[in-house]
Amino acid sequence: MVQYNFKKITVVPPGKDFIDIILSRTQRQTPTVVHKGYAINRIRQFYMRKVRYSQQNFYEKLSTIIDEFPRLDDIHPFYGDLLHVLYNKDHYKLALGQINTARNIIAKISKDYLRLLKYGDTLYRCKCLKVAALGRMCTVVKRISPSLAYLEQIRQHMARLPSIDPNTRTVLICGYPNVGKSSFMNKVTRADVDVQPYAFTTKSLFVGHTDYKYLRYQVIDTPGILDRPFEDRNIIEMCSITALAHLRAAVLFFLDISGSCGYSIAQQAALFHSIKSLFMNKPLVIVCNKTDLQPLEGLSEDDMKLVMEMKAEAMKTITQAGGPNEEGVLLTMSTLTDDGVMAVKNAACERLLEQRVDVKMKSKKMMDCLNRFHVAVPKPRDNKERPVCIPQAVLEARANAAAKEKKKLEKDIENENGGAGVYSASLKKHYILANDEWKEDILPEILDGHNVADFLDPDILVRCEELEREEGLRLEEQAAEDAFQIDGHELTQEQKEILAQIRKKKALLIQEHRMKKRTAESRPIVPRKFDKDRKFTTDRMGRQLSSMGVDPSAAMNRARSKSRGRKRERSLSRAAADGDSMEIDGQQSNKKLRRTSRSRSRSRAPEEVIPGEGFKDSEQKKKAIKKAKASTRNRNKEARRGEADRVIPTLKPKHLFSGKRTLGKTSRR
Repeated sequence: MVQYNFKKITVVPPGKDFIDIILSRTQRQTPTVVHKGYAINRIRQFYMRKVRYSQQNFYEKLSTIIDEFPRLDDIHPFYGDLLHVLYNKDHYKLALGQINTARNIIAKISKDYLRLLKYGDTLYRCKCLKVAALGRMCTVVKRISPSLAYLEQIRQHMARLPSIDPNTRTVLICGYPNVGKSSFMNKVTRADVDVQPYAFTTKSLFVGHTDYKYLRYQVIDTPGILDRPFEDRNIIEMCSITALAHLRAAVLFFLDISGSCGYSIAQQAALFHSIKSLFMNKPLVIVCNKTDLQPLEGLSEDDMKLVMEMKAEAMKTITQAGGPNEEGVLLTMSTLTDDGVMAVKNAACERLLEQRVDVKMKSKKMMDCLNRFHVAVPKPRDNKERPVCIPQAVLEARANAAAKEKKKLEKDIENENGGAGVYSASLKKHYILANDEWKEDILPEILDGHNVADFLDPDILVRCEELEREEGLRLEEQAAEDAFQIDGHELTQEQKEILAQIRKKKALLIQEHRMKKRTAESRPIVPRKFDKDRKFTTDRMGRQLSSMGVDPSAAMNRARSKSRGRKRERSLSRAAADGDSMEIDGQQSNKKLRRTSRSRSRSRAPEEVIPGEGFKDSEQKKKAIKKAKASTRNRNKEARRGEADRVIPTLKPKHLFSGKRTLGKTSRR
């Protein structure tokens, strides 16, 4: 099981984003409205809550960063040294130390300002203290921005590291660059490592998995190592050295005997001797690769001597490690032709398995486990044969189980009868009837020459009609009795006749009303406001004027023309079609003059100047109207609120009230 999962480390935000996250959360999760009319204690609590909440958020975020990043002293030495090689553990510890210091400083700032806020005497002073507290906290976070950025880069790189379990069965591949390590890795595992015909194609550790004897082994492909002093090795080579130093694994040292990798056998042997101290107490296999280009038997004497020396050193390592088998130390292989690939894998896994079992057997823990077990071996006490005996009850139970048929499912029946599409399940098999034989009976449609659906009692319809008629009579009688009962007392015959006449009259009135509603007679009539009794007429006015000695004809004609103005206008408008006949020698006739004088007044032109408007002439008024229209065009186009529109102010702006949760409520606007 993988113990370290660096992919789960939370993202470290930059300094500016860190501040925005905390302040935004404080604004959203704490109250935002305070008035100077509040009691001073309430104002203090309002601002103290802001400061305390911000400090808690800063503390939680920074604590998450400190806790989730691994401590180099607490993790496996392999990961500790690997992180030191990749990132420099001094810089790493300094960055985490700065985060821890910032966390403590923020806590101290909050404590100091909460003490000051407890004695704030005005809203303004409390607000200033809150602003100062949050400002100092944000300044502290700004100062650690470089450390946050550095830790984020480390987090991204650690998330890309392979998941290596340092305690499981491991096969480690090492050697010079371009000797065939990645090709072997791709052959024995499902990993897809990039393979190219040049050095240092592999720049980091790659992990694959393979199976041997039903056990899972992890195979680690390391970058190539050059034969040079320890101080001169780069980060890529140091990854391989770290894996060799700290992982308990079977080591496959690859040797390119063809020389196509660009390095001679002497150089590869020198590398083997320089790092052989890393192979102590580990199963070691020397793999001579690329035998398709150069067989092992075809090597020169000097090269063969170097290979034999390497084999002898490997034998010493095995002897020191206590390995039970000294065979298979030197193996040949070709990844191009797959010759010997599986033999190398099996030899490495077998040697690793033997060593792990041997180490466990020699450990004190194994002895403690063996002391808990006792295997009893019976000894014969006489010469009588005692064959295997199975109790009779067991035999009977087994026979009953075999005899008991397994319950047949509908699916089994379907498979026996041709499968899906051929077999159709019966829907009548679960009917509950007096006789099970009736379940599959077919319902007849024709019985004794008659259609079963039409086979009904001939008197049924007559009886239904009689029942309905009887029920109708009963309902009418009941309604009549209820109609002539008022307040529970029966009426006399004379009262009944009067009541019947009233109801008849009422029904007639309702019918008349409904008839009127459908016609134009029901439309409302516009009442006359004055002279409803028609007391003031033109005849009366004429008599009064004559008695006063005034000629009433002109006044009476004027009154009549006013009352008939519309009709005269319409009649004159029809006569206007032949207007040429109305004019004589360029002069208008009396009829046309009267028509013009009686016509309704025309509207004024918009540009006509009215005294008192303040315009010099019509041109100036035209310009003013044009500018007024231009100024309102955009506003009208965008449907914005104007000066004359009804204003309903927003009493609760959404940006201040959305997302708020008060005590006892979870409703949101």
